[in-house]
Amino acid sequence: MRMMKGFFNQLLRIHLSKKKSTVEPIPETILRTYLGGKGLGSYLLLKENPPRVDPFSPENRLIITLGPLADTSFYGSSRYAVFTKSPQTGIYSESYSGGKITLSLSRTGYDAIVIEGKSSRPIFLDISDQEVVFHSASSLWGKVTYEAEEAILKRVGKDSRALVIGPAGENLVKFAVIESEHGRSLGRAGIGAVMGSKRLKGIAFHGKRRREIADPTSLKRLSQEFKERVKDNQIVYMYRRYGTPMLVSIMNTIGAFPTQYWSKGTLEGWEGISAESLMERCQVSSIACPHCFMACGKISKVKQGRHEGLRIMGPEYETIYAFGGLCMVKSIEEIIYLNDLCDRLGMDTITAGNLAAFAIEAAKRKKIKENLRYGDVDGIAEILTKIAYRKGVGRILSEGVRHVAKVWGMEETAIHVKGLEPAGFDPRVLKGMGLAYATSDRGACHLRATFYKSELSGQIDPDQIKGKAKLFIDYEDKMTLFDALILCRFYRDLITWEDLQEIIKSACNLSLKKKELKAMASGIINLARGFNQREGVTPKEDKLPRRFFREVLQETGKTIQPQDMEVMLKEYYALRRWDR
Repeated sequence: MRMMKGFFNQLLRIHLSKKKSTVEPIPETILRTYLGGKGLGSYLLLKENPPRVDPFSPENRLIITLGPLADTSFYGSSRYAVFTKSPQTGIYSESYSGGKITLSLSRTGYDAIVIEGKSSRPIFLDISDQEVVFHSASSLWGKVTYEAEEAILKRVGKDSRALVIGPAGENLVKFAVIESEHGRSLGRAGIGAVMGSKRLKGIAFHGKRRREIADPTSLKRLSQEFKERVKDNQIVYMYRRYGTPMLVSIMNTIGAFPTQYWSKGTLEGWEGISAESLMERCQVSSIACPHCFMACGKISKVKQGRHEGLRIMGPEYETIYAFGGLCMVKSIEEIIYLNDLCDRLGMDTITAGNLAAFAIEAAKRKKIKENLRYGDVDGIAEILTKIAYRKGVGRILSEGVRHVAKVWGMEETAIHVKGLEPAGFDPRVLKGMGLAYATSDRGACHLRATFYKSELSGQIDPDQIKGKAKLFIDYEDKMTLFDALILCRFYRDLITWEDLQEIIKSACNLSLKKKELKAMASGIINLARGFNQREGVTPKEDKLPRRFFREVLQETGKTIQPQDMEVMLKEYYALRRWDR
């Protein structure tokens, strides 16, 4: 079999029920067609998963993939991905994270790890370039993520890194996450619950294998030239200085900061949860993934008050929007506290914040007996804990917004697309984000095209409707290639199409024109679309919640019309050739 440069050309299959593992070759044709990351993960998920399988069935695969740039010199490449069928949405699920664990994962010598079956008792896996060891995790079951990760690393050794789940994953909370490095989350759509359903508490990785790059000298030269070209760019400065919390002031200023469970676009007193407030009120230091000069990550330590000394990785903008905007918590220290709680329990902060705010709305309308109020931090913390342990009202909330809305008779109030809540960019102001939410393969996702950046920067008028789908697709195609390689989103405006061509040539020895790259991206997007169609998703579900059409944002008078969506969707479908 021919070997594809940039890859190990190997897949590790782990069967938890049998406590066995096997190594299989990955055909060069698959890697040549789809690369790694999202391409390989989507191909395997569609090929491996039985149609309409229950997400908690032993037959639902959990698939970990890397791209051809992992553990190489190129900047923004320290990322990996996980794919499965989502318990939260019942459709395609993908999640990406970064950090030092990417190097440990790559050095095991596999491009993909497919985990199937279900263990009869709690276990954790020790995966190296030599073997797979199945360890008992009975003593770890019930532990929060930080404690579990430390215990696994102590057992396996200092040169390893680990993924773990918390109580939320163990208890099959449908938006449970996988955590690593004390605060890095594989965040959305409940992949932590899939691990929990398999009785898999964690996975440790270590090894010494290195991938063979087609032209290491060329890739190193490209890396150095790229850094010299962009290191002084304003984008790099802003991410290094403020990280994603810089969006708090931007979104509030334009009236697109989702507030009071999507009823307003600006939070009165938002200054108390801004990036500037974070820098002033906390001891903040920047951290970077390996091979990154952006250093967008923040380690924040609370200086004073009831959470004095609390130290977390974050908070990111999305967590601030979810608890600060939707739940109207106006203290950055209290948002840090809720962030830490979610990380320890192992829950997605976007969905957790949305559900907490939804529960507050339900309490206001006397749909539930709980005495919840906007801004009530301790009440919100209690709700989060009840969700993680499926107690009281948390039992219903743990099932996700679609289920909750149906039980409480609040389906007209609930904000989600295909069961997944949107991120902190209101589509009534940023119209292109309406298209992003409606068409994303995992539900209302902001990351597949990151189109808010185009609208915020003035590259395209947020209110423009006709012709918007063309630019959107260009961004979506480019971001899909980022996810196949896998590259960090924050380099999106710095890495050009020409850069991508040279990177792929140096790493994989593939000479591809922009047109061919876009065709590859389209093929990957169609794999995910095909998976969802097989699971019963129809074009009718590419839609926004009705509230976005019916409710005008008071501060700006902004709204999005059904005909706006119809025009954008029609153009998008035609360009994707999905209208045939």
